[in-house]
Amino acid sequence: MNFKRLIPSLFLMIGTAALASCQAASTPNLAEALPPPKAKNVILIIGDGMGISTITAARIFDGQSRGMSGEDNVLSFERFPNVALVKTYNLDAQVADSAGTASAMNSGFKTQLNKINVQPDAPFAGCAEIEGTPPTLIADLAEAAGMATGIVSTARVTHATPAAVYGHAFNRDWETDTDMNETGRSRGCTDLAAQLIQYGEGDGIDVVLGGGKRSFLPTEDGGRREDGADLISTWIAMSDNHAFAANAMELRALNPDEKQQVLGLFRDSHLSFETSRDNAEEPGLTELATFAVRNLAARGTGYFLMIESGRIDHAHHASNAFRALSETQELARTVAAIDAITNDEDTLILVTADHSHVFTIAGYPVIGNPILGLVRSFDDDMNPQTTPYLDGDGLPYTTLGYQNGINPRAGAPALTDQDVADEDFRQQSAVNRSEGETHGGEDVALFAKGPGSETVRGVIDQAVIFEIIASALGLPRCCQSNRNLPLPGAAIRYPM
Repeated sequence: MNFKRLIPSLFLMIGTAALASCQAASTPNLAEALPPPKAKNVILIIGDGMGISTITAARIFDGQSRGMSGEDNVLSFERFPNVALVKTYNLDAQVADSAGTASAMNSGFKTQLNKINVQPDAPFAGCAEIEGTPPTLIADLAEAAGMATGIVSTARVTHATPAAVYGHAFNRDWETDTDMNETGRSRGCTDLAAQLIQYGEGDGIDVVLGGGKRSFLPTEDGGRREDGADLISTWIAMSDNHAFAANAMELRALNPDEKQQVLGLFRDSHLSFETSRDNAEEPGLTELATFAVRNLAARGTGYFLMIESGRIDHAHHASNAFRALSETQELARTVAAIDAITNDEDTLILVTADHSHVFTIAGYPVIGNPILGLVRSFDDDMNPQTTPYLDGDGLPYTTLGYQNGINPRAGAPALTDQDVADEDFRQQSAVNRSEGETHGGEDVALFAKGPGSETVRGVIDQAVIFEIIASALGLPRCCQSNRNLPLPGAAIRYPM
């Protein structure tokens, strides 16, 4: 990729005009000459909050769970031949949230914190015609080209990362009509659940599997909608080809090789953590992802599929490394399963994170020390110790910790091996933050294999992932990006 750098005055002169010109075009004309596609299908897999320290710890955790020392283990996606580092900042924030990062990947536009696929000069774009035209999304381009599209998430399907596949919102929390404030209502905005059902490009999103059933049902039916709308019934009534699954049994009764459009909502909110999931009632990430791949592939049209392991992030916010690593381990299993049923000749697989967390691995533990355990280090003669190493306060400590979070180390009692072995144990933090641990701002990794993966290299901005996907599929890309802007403002997209 060779991006031209424009001087600041040029940004000021042409930025706003370029944005208005490009966005007014809506979905580009597919009759125009396009480069030939490199891939028939693209699968974008996002480990929400899966920073590099999480990958390292999960690699060791996965190996140790199979009787290895762990350090020399390799997760499935770590075998992919192409790797890049990815910048994750939002337009207005050094440390990003999922709304802005997922928007960058799906639209090529970085956004402000908490906003989904809208720009600073049109924050309510998509709400009403007078509010402006929002950025064109990968799903828009794929559907307009006759391709299939899908979403899989262990979070609510109206949560920030999956919502960025199809939605536009001034506030990522506008998941139902109940969540919207008067400002949104007065501007004609639509909540994200309604946007998903009403998504109008092509034949709509073809497969949607995850959590968040409450956002689609009225309050009288146990949901959170105050407008009385039953969006699940709306989905089913769209055609004889639209199906709905509320649990694992109903999903397993469907034939993934049939060309049905499937909405599966398996819990009211997020799906269960993998280690707490009842397999008889609730499908896991691997099952959901393989169902979606088979369903989309059966159409023969090519497809774009976004898969999110959403609960890595939730475990980190709770300072619970066990569940964060267990969810990452399941993501690695999912990648392996998908890799096994797709063809490297026609399918580009991208594995990345939206952002990192303030999650650390430290303390000089000996090789093979339990990654969730207390640090056992070396004596003065560099012999491995069998008892926990003590800090300057005379207390043992864990290899894994958080820079901030809800379990501050100061004043805490001495930890034991039994304490840290508990699945509910919350790793200690340096800074007390009662509302939970925060995201981290460092770069994340992008792993890639398949046609078009050769462009994944070096250090790139997150918005470039949009370009990589569009280029691999031979889809038209709109004319601008704002990824090189130091502050919110004009938008310019550079072609690859």
